[in-house]
Amino acid sequence: MLQILVDEEKCIGCGNCAEICPKSAKIWKVKDVAHILDLRYCHVCTLCAMECPTQCIKIERNG
Repeated sequence: MLQILVDEEKCIGCGNCAEICPKSAKIWKVKDVAHILDLRYCHVCTLCAMECPTQCIKIERNG
C-alpha cells in the first residue's frame, strides 16, 4: 500500500509537487497547501518529494 503524506505545517503551497508530477491533475490539488486527490494514478516516481523545497512530502510504501 502506498501513502504520500504532506506535513501541512511545513507546506508553503508552492506547487512544485504538482508541476513535476506526470499525473498531476489526477493526484494533486494545491491551494494554500498541497493535498492528495487520488493515489491510484501514482507511479511512485518520488519526484514530488525530491522537488519539495521544505521537505514536507513523505512517501511510504508498505510490503
